[in-house]
Amino acid sequence: MAAIDLENLQWIEKPLYVPSLSEMVAALSTGLQKNFAEVSVKELESPDLTAEPFHLAASGLFGSPTIINIASPQTVDRTQVYDVASIGRRAIPNAKSVFVCGAGAGPHPLNSSHCEVIYNLKANDDGSLVNETHFAALTAGDELCDTVKYPQVQSKFAFLANLFVSEGLRGKVLHVKCKKRTGKSDFITACRNSVGDAFGNKNVGVGGVFLLKNGNAYQHLLRDFVKARKHRDELVESRFKFFEMPGTLTGLGTFVFDEMDFDLRVQHFHTFSNSNWGGHYHYDTTPDTVEYEAFFNVAHRLIRVDHATNIKLTQN
Repeated sequence: MAAIDLENLQWIEKPLYVPSLSEMVAALSTGLQKNFAEVSVKELESPDLTAEPFHLAASGLFGSPTIINIASPQTVDRTQVYDVASIGRRAIPNAKSVFVCGAGAGPHPLNSSHCEVIYNLKANDDGSLVNETHFAALTAGDELCDTVKYPQVQSKFAFLANLFVSEGLRGKVLHVKCKKRTGKSDFITACRNSVGDAFGNKNVGVGGVFLLKNGNAYQHLLRDFVKARKHRDELVESRFKFFEMPGTLTGLGTFVFDEMDFDLRVQHFHTFSNSNWGGHYHYDTTPDTVEYEAFFNVAHRLIRVDHATNIKLTQN
């Protein structure tokens, strides 16, 4: 299996526009009210996010906040393997620990087929991990969803990832609550559009965690790549298995308003639950009863790793 040489990654850093949290409160409050009947957006000191119901691997989202976009959907290579802990430590090299959360894709070395990964780990400077990462995969003839927790020491992934990286400290963050969807946009799209409406062409990046506390969400799992390739000339739906998944769901990921000519995925969140559900979040299906709660932070920079046109591989 081919592995990525960390020192030879294509690694491009760009600053992001960083509005104040008070500006973000105004932007999200104004925009989300167009899409939800009840909206509350506040700037507050983060609670301990390792506790229920969030179950993060670190207590907060504060400290050198960074978005890392790795590879892209154009890169379908089963041999490509990255290490999320190593990439996180390279992004914030002097931190005592680095918290990484977000959405990624398989195939993973632990799984024989494609899987949706929900990254949630803290990499300490002594090499140890606090790992609450899960992956969701299809089972029983590509018909059922199974969500499994990673082994504590495992932090590898393949294909692509959209990650929010910080020192995992508690500090001032955005607290967002929404109930009863009245518009057509899903929660993350509504947040992203709110930021775009407020700041125009100034690209803002956001990452963190949301809960779908009540209601259901439409989510997908990708079929195995070998099977998917057989359907390449058919509708995209043939490559995905869609489920209506019940809350409570915990979603981790990032969004940026603009792809910045970097082939960025402008929004990407995966969810998991204690009820064996997990996958790629699309939108809720129960607008009258849906309820969201989120903690977000604003990233100061973007790191683009391995654009699809320039992947560097080394052989083990």
